[in-house]
Amino acid sequence: RTLVLPPEQRMYLIDKMNGEQKTMFGFQDFFHLDAISIEHKGFKILRTEEFLEKEGVTGGLKNKETGSVMFPPKNRTNWDGPDRQTLFQYLREVGMTPEWESWDCALAIPQSRDDEAIDDLNNTLHSIMDGSYGKPVPTVEEFTGNPTPVNASMAERMREMLADRKELCIYDKPLQNSKLIHLKVHNGVRLLTHFYAFIFFADWKQDLWSKRFVRDHLRYVDEIICAAARVVEAVREHAILKNATNTEGIFDAMHVRRGDFQFPPTQLPADELYDLSKGNLEQGSTL
Repeated sequence: RTLVLPPEQRMYLIDKMNGEQKTMFGFQDFFHLDAISIEHKGFKILRTEEFLEKEGVTGGLKNKETGSVMFPPKNRTNWDGPDRQTLFQYLREVGMTPEWESWDCALAIPQSRDDEAIDDLNNTLHSIMDGSYGKPVPTVEEFTGNPTPVNASMAERMREMLADRKELCIYDKPLQNSKLIHLKVHNGVRLLTHFYAFIFFADWKQDLWSKRFVRDHLRYVDEIICAAARVVEAVREHAILKNATNTEGIFDAMHVRRGDFQFPPTQLPADELYDLSKGNLEQGSTL
């Protein structure tokens, strides 16, 4: 597979300064994806414009219903900007569009391309959910403070991944054989989740490899890291000024997710946040 990066677009809450700063962003503005691709031959990426030049305007994409060649709207290849819906509708017509909903299912990657590997996933799922596996239907509470070993059997690892879910979304034969898979955001379908809480590999070694790959290679670009370092330095200087005995500028920091997901349970009032956190804070310290 080749990963096609979406066009540059406005991003929520960082698009308010028209004319004063950059307001259109792509993944390359945040991550060293080009460098990763150069370093790892198996990790191939294209920008949308490159993909459409290679496959779209050359007649390489076909309507998935009729089989007839479909060219990009007006043979346009550069879709950076706000009018992307026309492009996305085109991609939905020429590619597979799986409706993976992370709240309902885990994305399961078979151990191989053989039919037996897919059957193994389905049979294991059914045994877990109908009770024939010999354990109750898994819940998140069962694994809180009690994680499953990374090299446990597929069934045991699947139980943990299925906690409070009932289904697998399997990377099956139709998806494996599809030339293009378009991950759409439409009618409630949105992959807004942590990859390690959604993607399940039947092979535990592949699972570990993917997590280590992200850990070791996917990081913010230098400009972002350096900006963060300047913020930390400023806070340390403030902490030292506030308390001369704090020669190292030690401070406490909290990452408070209140309203950015418009999810009411995250919107705790300040006094409740304090009550939940005060056991980990030092009175009078810089926060």
